[in-house]
Amino acid sequence: MPGIPCPRAAHAPERAVVDPIGAHRPGGTRRKPPPTPLSRLATRLAPLAPLGRRLKPAYPRPGRAGWRRWMPSWRQWLGAFALSIGLSGSLLVIAYAATDIPQNLNTYATQQDNVYFWADGTPMARTGWVRRQAMPLKDIPPDVRSAVLAAENESFYSDPGISVKGITRALVRTVGQGDTQGGSTITQQYVKNVYLNQNRSVSRKFTEAMISLKLDNKMSKDKILEGYLNTSWFGRGTYGLQRASQAYYGKDVSRLNASEGAFLASLLKGAGLYDPTLSEANHKRAVERWSWILDRMVKTGKLSASERATYTKFPEPLKQGRAFDTGKQSDYLVELATQYAKKAGHISDRDFDLGGYQIYTTFDRKREKMLTDTVTEARAKAKKDDPDKAKNAHYGAASIADDGRILAVYGGPDHRTQGYNESNATTVPAGSAFLPFVYAAGLQHGVHKTREGPATPVTPESVYDGNDGIPVSTPEGPYWDRSGKKVAAHNDGKKDHGQVTLRQALAASVNTPFMQLGMDTGLDKVRATAEASGLLSSSIGPQVPTLSLGSSTPSAIRMANAYATFAADGTHTEPYSVRRITRNGYRVTLDTPAPHRAMSAEVAREVTEALSDSFRTAHPGAATTTAQVAGKKGTTQDDKAAWYVGTNRDVSTAVVLYRIDLSKSLEPLPLEGIAGTPETDVPYGIWSGAMSPLR
Repeated sequence: MPGIPCPRAAHAPERAVVDPIGAHRPGGTRRKPPPTPLSRLATRLAPLAPLGRRLKPAYPRPGRAGWRRWMPSWRQWLGAFALSIGLSGSLLVIAYAATDIPQNLNTYATQQDNVYFWADGTPMARTGWVRRQAMPLKDIPPDVRSAVLAAENESFYSDPGISVKGITRALVRTVGQGDTQGGSTITQQYVKNVYLNQNRSVSRKFTEAMISLKLDNKMSKDKILEGYLNTSWFGRGTYGLQRASQAYYGKDVSRLNASEGAFLASLLKGAGLYDPTLSEANHKRAVERWSWILDRMVKTGKLSASERATYTKFPEPLKQGRAFDTGKQSDYLVELATQYAKKAGHISDRDFDLGGYQIYTTFDRKREKMLTDTVTEARAKAKKDDPDKAKNAHYGAASIADDGRILAVYGGPDHRTQGYNESNATTVPAGSAFLPFVYAAGLQHGVHKTREGPATPVTPESVYDGNDGIPVSTPEGPYWDRSGKKVAAHNDGKKDHGQVTLRQALAASVNTPFMQLGMDTGLDKVRATAEASGLLSSSIGPQVPTLSLGSSTPSAIRMANAYATFAADGTHTEPYSVRRITRNGYRVTLDTPAPHRAMSAEVAREVTEALSDSFRTAHPGAATTTAQVAGKKGTTQDDKAAWYVGTNRDVSTAVVLYRIDLSKSLEPLPLEGIAGTPETDVPYGIWSGAMSPLR
């Protein structure tokens, strides 16, 4: 009833209220909790709630039909774009602030020479490749500077140090594993030269851009350009315009004109592609880019049209000099090892020119001395006996182990005056020194009595006609040349040998059986056997009957390597001159050739036994002490080359002697007795002197 208190209410206990922090307060009152970071953030974002409701996607969108029901509105697209721009800008600002200009310059400023070592680990040679000389910008002619700017970065003095368009293009190419060149300003290239490395990666490109922006704010444009011109690579082992000017034109950079400067500027795109002395293709590229740079200078107002009209002839640079030329035989060894190291170690010319490599070669110091001394003695004797013929005589020689290691070479009298390596030259035919490959092909593949019939096995005791002038036949009959004559082989001195076995024919160097054996086996099989043994396809020549008589023109290195295949029981390993490379204490990955089977071991042993017979037949006095020696003399029908190639245990040596008057042509001249007589065979004398067990 109204006015009467409720008994339950009168006696009910007062209920306690638990507040969020655990305190109990009578009367049901609560203490307001302190604000949390999350609640403060919610309070600050509360005014944005209406915007959030407008941007919040509602799918499917009302009032839309088809696929448009599921697409964001233009407000949502605009908001997302604005957000991405804001985030990107923030990240760039943070990255810019976090990036410092490195205090230490790149290793370009502290490079070492490349050092070459003998096989025993002792130093062999040093190459003074790294040549650098700083040059103040004021001493570099304005036309030369303008040529560089026209070629590399014409907006250099107005850009912020980076090219957004270029960086984007470079990043796309980097991600796509393409060429990254062409996307950098001069400032970026300078940063890469002195602070970073040449790695092509997105992170390196980003770091380069950040440092470039800071450097552009800190350094003057002239100082950046000066640093760039003094640190860029121009090929020929040179860094900086001053050294490049001396290497290509033999004069100080201050004496360069606009035309010469335009050529040097073209090298910045890639000296290996634009040095015109390296190849005809390089020359064509260099001329085109030189002309383009001069035209760009006119377009940018740095060169008048009238002055441009005077530069119509390409300023041909000097031929490349060799920094390691000492006059010693080791110059040829350095050249061979350098070529191999770059290829097998995947080292660019630029990186190799920076230096710091330790190249451990396969060259045997004692064998090299024996080979060099023996050839030098032979040259001196020839000069004394017949000076007129001796002045045009050329001697090439190489010793190679049966596992492919090049142990020694004789490349010529002086690398400074003869810029090519005799041991690696493919100049004259192999002649009868090629017969073992025909013999091996016959033993390996057999012969065909009919064109389509099965192959009939051949053995060392198979008999052939060894008489002179025997016409060569095919399964269909005689082989006719283009003039309508029957093709016939001839023996040395046109001597008849009658019926001989193949082993006897090889021992006595009878040509006619092998010309016929080549036809019976198939010239394609002969060629394949020679290539598998180590001869280069480019040196073998046309596939005609004379192929079997040695019309191919292998080098001494390749002939020694191919004969080593016989000594290695038919296993061939490509020749190599470097066994290990290190740089700054780290080993460089090197592609070392792997052995492969060129012929069966039985065939290789049969060839070696026949070559042993050949050696004993020609040199009976040495037979009792040289049971493991196998070798063969090589002559040509036109007397334009004399060879001796042979093996002793696991080492093979090839020696070639020929005459060429380089002042007139590259056509070999008749030897006319300078190679000696059968008793005083000069190539054999060199060969025996180089094979230590025979000396």
